[in-house]
Amino acid sequence: MPYGNALKSTHDILSLMVRAGDVLVVAFAGVLAYLWRFGVAGFPIPPRYSLLILTGALLLLVIFNGLGVYRSWRGGNLANMFGRVLIGWASVVATLLVLLFMLKVSDTYSRLWLSTWALLAGGFLLAERFALYGLLRWFRLRGQNHKRVVMVGQSEVARELLRRIRSSGWTGFDVVAVFDDQASSNGTFDGMPLHHELVGLAGYLREHDVAEVWITMPLKDEARVREVLHLLRHSTVNIRYVPDIFAFRLINHGVSEVAGVPMLDLSTTPMTGMNRLVKALEDYILAAVILILISPLLLGIALAVKLTSPGPVLFKQKRHGWDGREITVYKFRSMVVHAEDSEQVTQARKGDPRVTRVGAFLRRTSLDELPQFINVLQGRMSIVGPRPHAVAHNEQYKELIDDYMQRHKVKPGITGWAQVNGYRGETDTLEKMQKRVEYDLYYIEHWSLWFDLKIIFLTIFTGFVNKNAY
Repeated sequence: MPYGNALKSTHDILSLMVRAGDVLVVAFAGVLAYLWRFGVAGFPIPPRYSLLILTGALLLLVIFNGLGVYRSWRGGNLANMFGRVLIGWASVVATLLVLLFMLKVSDTYSRLWLSTWALLAGGFLLAERFALYGLLRWFRLRGQNHKRVVMVGQSEVARELLRRIRSSGWTGFDVVAVFDDQASSNGTFDGMPLHHELVGLAGYLREHDVAEVWITMPLKDEARVREVLHLLRHSTVNIRYVPDIFAFRLINHGVSEVAGVPMLDLSTTPMTGMNRLVKALEDYILAAVILILISPLLLGIALAVKLTSPGPVLFKQKRHGWDGREITVYKFRSMVVHAEDSEQVTQARKGDPRVTRVGAFLRRTSLDELPQFINVLQGRMSIVGPRPHAVAHNEQYKELIDDYMQRHKVKPGITGWAQVNGYRGETDTLEKMQKRVEYDLYYIEHWSLWFDLKIIFLTIFTGFVNKNAY
């Protein structure tokens, strides 16, 4: 069997096996949950339970297919796929619950069984995929289940793509040649055979049983891209266009579809859909619990600030929040009351005479930031995110640092990735602010619930006391 047909056959078999595995996993979880709830004496399972399990399994196939769970994830973001699995199974459970209520038969099922089934099946579905993709990764690292690829265009994005493919053998892609009609003659490109005549492309694909063609020409070469597509009009290989977007600072990049038109996402917020819900639940639940636990500490600090220096307990400052909107941020007052020009905000410096004795301790230990948990409950801030800067500082640095305002694609946070890496306190040089922005943008691009929890953990053990905070 030709290489390409073997790959297609393997993909079809794997796809069928995964679907069958999902049905078996859901059914097994249902039976196991029933055994745990009712014991062996409850067997055989009543027909109504069996029917609900079967309905859930069939519904799962439909929803997973619609969410793209069963498409090829070779070289893709597996965290995204695992997220779709959880969303899909949650949708199945929600649909079944609505169906049971509509039919007025929900009281004939054990709620404990339903909950146990939902949790077990969700865990088993994830474990099934961890095992499958771990096995596929193992095979691909050993040269099995690979796809041959030809690149068209010797651009910088082609060179970068080659580098990444070579360092990621688990993706299972083998680039075998590069074609470019602007090359003066046949030769090599970054170690790959280079062909300068596009007319031979279709024949090369057939002779070498190539599975995919990646067009890596610059965005300006529309006419050449059309020529390549015309030459491949009779070919059945997968054709992908790789735009040269490495020159841009990418935030949450991907592909969207609007009114049926595909669009490249170059810079978007990750806080949409399920991500936004998860982030909101994290913020509101944790902030409420933390405020309850630290309320005696808040009262003690408030008394210390009031009794040791005239003025208000809280310092309120205008800063930029999500989407650059102005918000009011709370802190315990750590300086003597003073006035500055409306357009000027002077950062605290080492030995700053404006800082009170209590304020110095509060700033050094970050206890002055605690009232910002109230900001979190107000929806103005998150527990984790880029630290909000004074409005005047934003106006200054947005002209000096490229992509500075991209920090505002999420809510500002009480702590952040930059802070736990030591970039907090005074930013007396442009380089310090640039590093802080780099860490903030990294956080936005790689956001996840687990990343937030990691930052919170690091803040507890390393982030409160810092030599740069004064």
